[in-house]
Amino acid sequence: MPRSRSRSVRPARGSLPGTSTAADVGLVVAAATAPGTFAPSLSHRSAVDQGLVTGLATGLHHLLTAGAQDALETTARFLVGGAASPSRQRATTIAVDAAAVPLGLAALKAFPPRPDDPLRGVVRQAAWRLGATGLGGALLGGAEIGAQALDDRLRLHGRLAAVPLAVPVGLGIAYVVDRLRSEEHAEATDGAEAPPPLSSLGVAAGVVGCLAGVAYGEHALADLAARRLAAVLPGPPELWRLAGHAGFLVGLGAGATSLWHRAMRRIEAMTAADVPVIEAGEADRWVPSTVSGGPGSLVSWAGMGRDGRLHALASVRPQPLATRPDGVPDLSIETVMGTPARGAPVQVYVGLDNAPTPRARVDLAMAELERTGAFDRSLLVLVSPTGTGYVNYVAVAALQYLALGDVATVALQYSRRPSPLSLGMVPGAREQNRLLWLRILQRLRDRPGPRPRIAVFGESLGAHTSQDVFLHWGTLGLDAMGIDRALWIGTPYGSGWMRQVTRGNRLDVDADAVAVVNDHEQFVALREERGCPPRFVLVSHDNDGVTKFGQDLLWYPPDWLGPSRPRPEPVAAGSPRGIPPAMRWRPVTTFFQSLIDMKNAQTSGAFGAWQHDYRADLPRFLSDVFGLPASPEQLLRIEETLQVRETVRERLFAVVPGAVG
Repeated sequence: MPRSRSRSVRPARGSLPGTSTAADVGLVVAAATAPGTFAPSLSHRSAVDQGLVTGLATGLHHLLTAGAQDALETTARFLVGGAASPSRQRATTIAVDAAAVPLGLAALKAFPPRPDDPLRGVVRQAAWRLGATGLGGALLGGAEIGAQALDDRLRLHGRLAAVPLAVPVGLGIAYVVDRLRSEEHAEATDGAEAPPPLSSLGVAAGVVGCLAGVAYGEHALADLAARRLAAVLPGPPELWRLAGHAGFLVGLGAGATSLWHRAMRRIEAMTAADVPVIEAGEADRWVPSTVSGGPGSLVSWAGMGRDGRLHALASVRPQPLATRPDGVPDLSIETVMGTPARGAPVQVYVGLDNAPTPRARVDLAMAELERTGAFDRSLLVLVSPTGTGYVNYVAVAALQYLALGDVATVALQYSRRPSPLSLGMVPGAREQNRLLWLRILQRLRDRPGPRPRIAVFGESLGAHTSQDVFLHWGTLGLDAMGIDRALWIGTPYGSGWMRQVTRGNRLDVDADAVAVVNDHEQFVALREERGCPPRFVLVSHDNDGVTKFGQDLLWYPPDWLGPSRPRPEPVAAGSPRGIPPAMRWRPVTTFFQSLIDMKNAQTSGAFGAWQHDYRADLPRFLSDVFGLPASPEQLLRIEETLQVRETVRERLFAVVPGAVG
């Protein structure tokens, strides 16, 4: 009788009873998405920036995918029952993974993307996650079965089957996807310099390692608490493990809240600090009487805050000063424009500490407008500052030069924090602005004789808070409130009014009255194309991350990365036009890339028009949009003067924390 040869069959990785492939499938998807994190975006990324993008994106992909795979495996166990053999459980899991792919694609087709619909976006991302997880799980399972079969055929005794396949499978998926997109030239960099890959991967590994360490520590503490509590209290360890997780989250939230409030108090104390450029009691000497904080002002110098006081000190004089500090050139209106000033510019500014409530601040601003004669000027500009209360020095100075001093500006502070930390204060700022502007409208309607033209100016979060006054009113709201012109620079992506007037076909929007442009040449071309100048202009640099970053990047491909995206065009100087061809929307990854782009866009640099710096754009835009004509020679002198003013300002105010940059 022939001898029978017995051969042990080794189960594939992840097929042992009680084991889960969730972590391995999470690694597949993380590896598949990792190369895309290196694609160029709006700004150059350093090795640290790239490491953060790669680490956070791949870490989140791993976490979400592992959770989705857990759900798919639970479904497979429910289908076959708990008594099924490991091989059958594994085969069923692969089948469920494979079935998840067409289900996810069907859900994506059934729910096409729609802007401003977070619920639909969440459904689409859940469908995408389901399909991506299923694809990764099915391919990993097939690869492991193939490796096992090859191991048996070559009689390698499990050495080949023991090789981890998650990362190779993930990188293979990334390669195939890249080849499928090669016809679109999706990875053309246009000469963009990539960050050092080894350093970036090192930072990414550190980020992922730290997150994994925190997760492991939290898991170990929860297990320890579960065992200890189960030993002395009724209930199984599983129940107390959940309680341990909840306790950790509560403690983490309490600690984070405490640190947040302490940090906010320090920031607010800094922005309320006195300006050490001038001696105590010297404000009357350096601030004109038509400027808040100056002689006879109803607004106290002490309550204006750091940015309010710097705003007052930066006002333009109509005539040369009799005496000037050493190193300060004569930059008066008369000298720069080559013609006498028509009047002294009015600057009204009310800080948070000048009055206790929004209504009281509006009352104070109205009284200050009356005192300074603001309603007698031919142009009154309603300004909404940024988060700290900063008003763009270049914008106000350019206005005062162009109007030959016949202009008034008014601004109300609504926060002491930087703009990214003041997003929660947008509703309050909107209502404060609305109350002031309606009071001004009421005052002008009751005023006999000539009335000033009304314009609006806002930068960054100031653009958001001023546009929000007209939310759901379209351009009709500006006309109803008597707003003749408006110029907004660097409008954050989160502005609802901006999206309302630039998307769709609303009945309350005059499309010809609105323009969104990257530079002045683009504005001139648009004006000639339409035959009339747009009255409400948003200047948003194509490489400004502040104007592109939003939470919906997590679930929705934005228009600026879609078929209608701005195409790169040559520009002689200033901000480049267009979006890099290599940049396309990738779930999770684009969110973190744009977050870094937003951070990098706000980095201070030389005077220019680049990313979130719009200083060099302002003179010509203000002249054209606000109807303040000037000769080419005068515009050139204004531009040169503004650069000199910025240099002097940076030198004088360098001792003020946070004031320069």
